[in-house]
Amino acid sequence: MELSTNPAAVVVGGGFALAFLFGAIANKANFCTMGAVSDVVNMGHWGRMRMWLLAIAVAIVGANLLAQAGLVDIGKSIYQRPSLSWLSLIVGGLVFGVGMSLAGGCANKNLIRVGGGSVRSLVVLTFLAISGYMTLKGLFGQWRAAWLDPVAIDLTRFGWTDQGLPSLLAWAGGIAPGSARLLVAGALAALLLAFVFADRRFRANPTQWLAGLALGALVVGGWYVSGHLGFGENPETLETGYFATNTRTLESLSFVAPLSYGLELLMLWTDKSLHLSFGIATALGVALGSAAWALATRSFRWEGFASLADLRNQLVGGVLMGFGGVTAMGCTVGQGLSGVSTLAVGSFIALAAIVAGAAATLKYITWRAEREA
Repeated sequence: MELSTNPAAVVVGGGFALAFLFGAIANKANFCTMGAVSDVVNMGHWGRMRMWLLAIAVAIVGANLLAQAGLVDIGKSIYQRPSLSWLSLIVGGLVFGVGMSLAGGCANKNLIRVGGGSVRSLVVLTFLAISGYMTLKGLFGQWRAAWLDPVAIDLTRFGWTDQGLPSLLAWAGGIAPGSARLLVAGALAALLLAFVFADRRFRANPTQWLAGLALGALVVGGWYVSGHLGFGENPETLETGYFATNTRTLESLSFVAPLSYGLELLMLWTDKSLHLSFGIATALGVALGSAAWALATRSFRWEGFASLADLRNQLVGGVLMGFGGVTAMGCTVGQGLSGVSTLAVGSFIALAAIVAGAAATLKYITWRAEREA
């Protein structure tokens, strides 16, 4: 069947292509959220953090311009649901931050390392996927659904249709929704860009600022592929909806739940109800894009565990990231780039919790190392 008549193939193929570029660029620029936090906490160096913040600014501008032009409806994404599960976002974010610090990197960084030859990261991602699946549909999911998710604020009581910051501004200031969107997106992007480019060393490092621009643009591309190209009428049901996404709505880059769905697909391959999705394709694309860059630059190296203690930390970190990523509805890319680009209140809460959990764990690791020295 031609791609033009098969939106699911367009979404899966487009997602893979975007993620392939994401993996190659992230490998080249050493893009890593945990590394960025570690640089700030341990050395006071903001280079990689500025790269990440630049990507956020670009993603915010691009996603909201797409929405303003009517090309996508980011209000339908999972991040914009009018029920603000604040406890899940905080607990999940903190746990994910702890986990990525123990594992030496988030889901995205471990996908990049797998592409570079890290068997250690492959083991981490396997345990992350198992833990994530348990949080989606298993034992951990029962705990999440019973104790965390019910603690939420129903924003519809205040007249909100979603949890976006533009809705808050429109509600508080009586501003038209479209104008509120442009004001919030423009103000946040301007602040981020001013901070990012205020540093002379960052401006003089084209690898980092070009990578920040490109990675943010690829997140915007994800919204366009799944939310515009993948939106249409299902020929079987005649219902209008989104094709080839696990959430059944538009998505952009995110890696924890997709890794779990990918594991499910591999285990239940003969189940005809399961198909390759946008999320699964993007996780695969990041690893292969990173591998392509590593092979092209001859930096591919097989890597194992340094010690039993290293193995223990990596496994614990993987399990914590799986639980935390699903509970917080995203990882450092899922919430930190894709979610934040929608201007959802919950995404900013989850991102703050992830950074706080990582910073606290890194400080503890440093303190413990100094005591044992």
